[in-house]
Amino acid sequence: MDLIHHETQQGQLCAQHCLNALLQCPVFDAISLAEIAQQLDDQERQQMSQGNEEDYQKFLSQPSNNMDDSGFFSVQVIIKALSIYGLSVKHWNHPDLQMERSNPSERFTAFICNLNEHW
Repeated sequence: MDLIHHETQQGQLCAQHCLNALLQCPVFDAISLAEIAQQLDDQERQQMSQGNEEDYQKFLSQPSNNMDDSGFFSVQVIIKALSIYGLSVKHWNHPDLQMERSNPSERFTAFICNLNEHW
């Protein structure tokens, strides 16, 4: 690799920049991530509609947990976006990763970290 792909932070689009840095090319933008977030919202609405009506109405009155107006995208959006490229995500504390955590630099391809809603 001759050059490392890097994007300057724009607004709160850190999930977009995080994904593009991990993939080393500008494949995601705010619109494509918003579409993924909308698909997840639709799936969540469908699931919630199957349950208690009062809970469903309460759910509908709340804003999306998958994106907000600032440009923040949830971990679920990141996981879905990476799955498009055949990549999977596991939480660092997942029990299946106990052995891998002993020597992470040899066992993992990439890390995605979050601190105070910043990827």
